[in-house]
Amino acid sequence: MIRESIVILDFGSQFTHLIKSSLGELGYFSVIEPADTKKSEFLTANPICEIRGIILSGGSRSVYNSDIKFDENWLDSNVPVLGICYGHQLLANLLGGKVKNTTPEYGEHVIRITGNSVLLSGVENASSVWMSHGDSVTSLPKGFKSLAKTVFAGNSVIEDRSRNLYGVQFHPEVSHTSGGLTILDNFAGKICGMGKSEPWSPINFIKSCKEKYKPFKRKKILCGVSGGVDSMTTLALLARILSPKTITAAYINSGLMPDETEGEVREFCKKLAIRLVVQDSSKEFFFGLRGVTDPRAKGMAIGKTFIREFEKIARKEKAKVFAQGTIWSDVVESGITKYSSQIKPHHNVGGLPSRMEFSLLEPIRELFKDQVRAVAKYLRLPARVVQKKVFPGPGFAIRVEGVVTPSKVALVKKCTRIIEEIVYSSKSADKIWMAFAILIEVPSLGIKGDQRVENKYAIVVRIVESQNSMTVNFSESVLPLLKTISIRIVNETEIGRVVYDITNKPPATIEWQ
Repeated sequence: MIRESIVILDFGSQFTHLIKSSLGELGYFSVIEPADTKKSEFLTANPICEIRGIILSGGSRSVYNSDIKFDENWLDSNVPVLGICYGHQLLANLLGGKVKNTTPEYGEHVIRITGNSVLLSGVENASSVWMSHGDSVTSLPKGFKSLAKTVFAGNSVIEDRSRNLYGVQFHPEVSHTSGGLTILDNFAGKICGMGKSEPWSPINFIKSCKEKYKPFKRKKILCGVSGGVDSMTTLALLARILSPKTITAAYINSGLMPDETEGEVREFCKKLAIRLVVQDSSKEFFFGLRGVTDPRAKGMAIGKTFIREFEKIARKEKAKVFAQGTIWSDVVESGITKYSSQIKPHHNVGGLPSRMEFSLLEPIRELFKDQVRAVAKYLRLPARVVQKKVFPGPGFAIRVEGVVTPSKVALVKKCTRIIEEIVYSSKSADKIWMAFAILIEVPSLGIKGDQRVENKYAIVVRIVESQNSMTVNFSESVLPLLKTISIRIVNETEIGRVVYDITNKPPATIEWQ
């Protein structure tokens, strides 16, 4: 049976998988291929695929120094093409336009619509878009016209309607672009003429997992749980589609997690009637971090220690399969896809040893955080699990500048607790994705009790709003709370200086590592 599809050519953007996810939620089928895939080879390997449209993703390269060999035959497919960010620039450059390094645009910007187009049908003028680029299209190829602009760039949306070629400088696939889903819907439905199939849903995802993981029904599985929504959902999902009797949950106390986490894990596993093994490995983690100051090296060291400790449990349990709650943002930021840049090696992806004593099972690997929460809600997990605030797997270690010591971890824990108590009891609580402290080694003078104090550390307060962690805004709604946060931290700890991080992602990451 022939299946119509949009082919997404991946030039290494952090958001490429989000394009596929967004199309899926709209009801359109798509496939992702590396940007150097030859059109002829794709058609040979996918004989039942009818290409209805092509999307060229974003990426970190410049069109003038790219090492990617793009097959220009894709542009002669007689189907609509949409270039996004780098793909937008590539399309213009290949067809005779000019791309130059101009004023960069990162984060939220506003577009002014200057022309009519099916692509922008239903998109409000002066709407917010999410940018992440240094190069811009400064001169259009013959046959193209500009449809929208920002303060800094005059060609934010372009099209050649006669050839069905379109380009957008921003990322329509991210939640912070207010008309983004409308643009993708217009492209796939109105321009490519695709019919809608059943959109992504938790029930369909669980059904597909049930079929996919049938071979694991009689295998003994060890599932790592950290207390977060990802690992808890993974455990509950496996219990639903397999047999709870074949699954053992394992919680490793690294000494780097919030104090209440172990109790939460125990309670959760008890309700699921799944056997839980708890192991205190805090000494091993601090030993593995001894002398490590590089943030990336910390994540790698923590990942390796986790696996080695899980291997000890697996040997005792005679489990040959290890399940963990890896999600797509972990994967793409670790630079695993062919042309993506490594933003940071997540402990559960980039920090894995090359050899492990068990095979890896990652059922929610291709999901984003909001989809994981949807699955958790469908599985009727407790609201405190579904709505659990995000916490990094490596724990407080990546929120400590310099060498990680128990005393530093205790200090950043205490400051984070103060921030959480104030923020999560406020009217802004539901808006907040993460609220935490970062301990930085910035000496400063202070005055306490009329005496000179030389402060060794400062605290950075980081409070952000997001839907899936791929794009993030710093929280403005908590600004009235900062005074109280600062007073409590200074009064209740040895910290003498507190600052607030007002940087979005991009250009920054959420964590400081």
